[in-house]
Amino acid sequence: MSVTDQPLPHLRFEIIEAARMLRMSRATLYQRIRAGHLAIQKDGRRSYITVRELHRYLGACNAPTV
Repeated sequence: MSVTDQPLPHLRFEIIEAARMLRMSRATLYQRIRAGHLAIQKDGRRSYITVRELHRYLGACNAPTV
């Protein structure tokens, strides 16, 4: 089996994909982006959310509050 037989992991997701994974609406996700809770990555006119950013956001959601 060669390296090319293995599918590449997803490193970033379109907004609609990220919204589905987070089980929230696209509008809610955009609100969280505008509020600064999630950072996006721009590629031309398209916006993406990286896997690392999704993990960071989910970790922040589970963090205990003081």
